[in-house]
Amino acid sequence: MQTKLTQLLDITYPVIMAPMFLVSNVSMVKESMDAGIAGCIPALNYRTLDELRAAAKELKTAKPKGGSFGFNLIVNKSNIKYKEQLRVLCEEGCDFIITSLGSPEETINQAHKAGIKVFCDVTDLRFAKKVQELGADAAIAVNSEAGGHRGNLTPQELTSLLNMNLTIPVISAGGVGCKADIDKMLSYGAEGVSVGSPFIASTEASVTEEYKQACVDYGAKDIVMTERISGTPCTVINTPYVQKIGTKQTWIETVLNKNKKLKKWVKMIRFSIGMKAAENAAKKATYKTVWVAGPSIEHTKAILPVKAIVKHLVE
Repeated sequence: MQTKLTQLLDITYPVIMAPMFLVSNVSMVKESMDAGIAGCIPALNYRTLDELRAAAKELKTAKPKGGSFGFNLIVNKSNIKYKEQLRVLCEEGCDFIITSLGSPEETINQAHKAGIKVFCDVTDLRFAKKVQELGADAAIAVNSEAGGHRGNLTPQELTSLLNMNLTIPVISAGGVGCKADIDKMLSYGAEGVSVGSPFIASTEASVTEEYKQACVDYGAKDIVMTERISGTPCTVINTPYVQKIGTKQTWIETVLNKNKKLKKWVKMIRFSIGMKAAENAAKKATYKTVWVAGPSIEHTKAILPVKAIVKHLVE
């Protein structure tokens, strides 16, 4: 399973454990590195810069030969901590940064000076070409089977399209829950895969047992799109609570979103309320269960250690 991604990151298998808001942590990444894949954590999982710095130091110290770790940065204006988070990561060092939701230009420039590779989330060819021009080391093709905020094109459509039109490696994100899925993505031209949802039900994940068990009990048919978390369509498990509140914006949000002056503020408020609901569901047992996940939980049959999940993916 040697590909351009395994060469880029010096890993055994062409797999990145995807950064997951509220879920990913240092323990998960340590275990993933020991298992021969790369691990990534959202910088926003840390409330302070000191905590982010400590995580980078700990992973650098624990990194085995052939291990690789990175962090995910939201690079648009919604993340007011972005520039300081980038500074800390460049000072402490990591193997790679994954950028999301904005222009990666500054991140690419600063990270490359520090010897850090940059992979960029993309959902279409236009933006993929843009990040390639800016110097990205790889494009992460976020397809229609990804968990959380996903793209519109199927894994085959998006991966094949980018592979034919880019010179940088393409990493497929979404729809991977077993070895056969990885083989399928590589056959479309991907040089590796980014896998998130199967790792939610890991013993090391920083979420409640209820959230983990939901990923075992529910399957692909139970994943729905909701606008009620961030204002942007997001995949969640269709629990009784989600069914109760519905997946569409309220009528007043729909009206306000048509007002150009108010639209930005409505979206910010919805994002804040939705993220708090997701955090409550992830961190404590509550009937208000808004659990973010993708259809690849179809292959999740038990709560297992990260290393056992990696083994299932690659063997």
